[in-house]
Amino acid sequence: MLFRKKNKLQLEFNRSLLEQLETYKEEWIRQKRIIDKSVEPSDKVLYDLKIAECKYLYLLKEAKVRNVYVTN
Repeated sequence: MLFRKKNKLQLEFNRSLLEQLETYKEEWIRQKRIIDKSVEPSDKVLYDLKIAECKYLYLLKEAKVRNVYVTN
């Protein structure tokens, strides 16, 4: 009975992780597009890009460690 709850929690966490991963990927891509279109990007924009990249890569690493993958 405890293992079912653990599996359910793990599946819920994995689903949440994938949703966050997609959100941060979109944010990272959006920040990259802003910089690509900028003539002279400010330090704040470059800082925001680096933060978005770090968040995405951290969650990607966490998904790989947990063996989480997208199934269709």
